Amino acid sequence: MRILSGIQPSGKLHIGNYFGMMQTMISRMESSELYVFIVDLHALTSVREREKLATGTLEAAADFLALGLDPDKCIFWVQSDVPEVCELTWVLSTLTPMGLMERCHSYKDKVAKGIIASHGLFSYPILMAADILLYQSEQVPVGKDQKQHLEVARDIAQKFNNEYGETFVIPEPAISEKTATIPGLDGQKMSKSYDNTIPIFLEGKQLKKRVMAIETDATPVEDPKDPDTCNLYNILRHFATPERMAEIRDLYVNGGAAYGYLKLELLDLINDKFSAARERKKELLNDPEMIRQILRKGAEKAREKAVVTMDLVRDRVGLKY
Repeated sequence: MRILSGIQPSGKLHIGNYFGMMQTMISRMESSELYVFIVDLHALTSVREREKLATGTLEAAADFLALGLDPDKCIFWVQSDVPEVCELTWVLSTLTPMGLMERCHSYKDKVAKGIIASHGLFSYPILMAADILLYQSEQVPVGKDQKQHLEVARDIAQKFNNEYGETFVIPEPAISEKTATIPGLDGQKMSKSYDNTIPIFLEGKQLKKRVMAIETDATPVEDPKDPDTCNLYNILRHFATPERMAEIRDLYVNGGAAYGYLKLELLDLINDKFSAARERKKELLNDPEMIRQILRKGAEKAREKAVVTMDLVRDRVGLKY
């Protein structure tokens, strides 16, 4: 199974990124043909500072490596290091109906949140489709918010195949109901755009401040509460054991759930989960050239796959003469 997914270096990666995509990809290294990449071209839709994007790209790569991604067991690269993706984006854009793009809700949501309404933001799904189709991806792990974009990629691939002959594999989504949407501090989807995240590698007082800021209601400790509507409970369940979550659920339902104590428990669980990776990341960032070499080697492997697809696409559409 050829599996592909990427992540934006537009800010500090957070536990929503980890449980929603990173953990899934790392766990599939042994069983699948894995393609993992840092989507810096997509990040240009929201990041305007040169240093922020460059540093964020290196840090995102270090995050993956620190968390256990083995570049010898997958193809791991930076999106912009494979120029064929831009060429394929243009080719796909020439046959993508405007109506299909205008129905994409992510563009409207991001503009409503204050992101500049650029052409790049509007055509974001076409670049995403090119990312997926260029490597003939069979499965793409996505969150619920990206499911529509994957459907766009499928529509574009089918339209191209119908117009020019069988060229692209039609990708399938892989959505885990448990991790499809990780709630943020305010109950919305955890997102860098909403500034409601718990960064994976945050530590000390800054981490404690974030955890203690998780919004909860004013129900007294002794009163029953609905665990399924509580942000804190829905974050805790990703860290605590099933046995402990059963105990916590009982406290919610029957009374006795003290939010302050549960937040401190979550803080300990986060530290236990990521402490070793934090130290590994510090070691990696002390040698940024080693990270660059890993990414360059990954880009070479990715291009080997990409040029085969682009050669076929050029032939299909008449760009080979």
